[in-house]
Amino acid sequence: MLFKNISFKTPEENISYDEVLFHLAEKNDSQEVLRLWESPDYFVVLGRISKEDEDVNSLNVKKDNIKVIRRSSGGGTVLQGKGCLNFSLILSKDKRKELSDLKSSYQYILNKVINVLKRLNVDAVFYPISDIAIAGTRMKISGNAQKRGRNFILHHGTVLYDLDIKKIEEYLLVPKNMPEYRQKRNHDEFVANINISASDFESEIKKEFDVDQEEHGITQKEDALLRVLVEKKF
Repeated sequence: MLFKNISFKTPEENISYDEVLFHLAEKNDSQEVLRLWESPDYFVVLGRISKEDEDVNSLNVKKDNIKVIRRSSGGGTVLQGKGCLNFSLILSKDKRKELSDLKSSYQYILNKVINVLKRLNVDAVFYPISDIAIAGTRMKISGNAQKRGRNFILHHGTVLYDLDIKKIEEYLLVPKNMPEYRQKRNHDEFVANINISASDFESEIKKEFDVDQEEHGITQKEDALLRVLVEKKF
């Protein structure tokens, strides 16, 4: 697997680059990829079918000039920013039979992430369909979403380690559809940071997914496709 630790300055580039990697894999022009990234600025990301008027506090977002953009994968609306570490996986359905259906793929991937967290002394548990929470308190520390292609899947995940949780309260409304384990808690009662470093998480997740190659930049082909995609979508 190829590892890329690449963060861009703009939300549009950060969201679109995952789609670039997914597109190239589907076109047989790439391999499995693990990417880590983190945004220097706050922005809101809507899931593929999320409704902005139901999920976003429009007054606060407009007041603070927070960008709201949409990703191509499913899942709910999230706040991105410093302290929210993102892991993106481009995984082969052919190599990993566990990815054959949506539910089993979440269980397979998130169990591997939980293995990483446990090695970092975080007692984490999987809550279907796509969450990871702290055992006991059941406070959410990771949300996940997927886009599925013919041969590969794109899996997005977050790990909160130093995000200002109050910002979630400011910019996101309480969702109408909640998982049962949330128990109707507000964001600040439901979402939590964990005491890990981004570098430690990077080291362990590379081991968990058997990374054997690394690239420390964006290729010309990726950059060309990224520019086209950003211009087309945004």
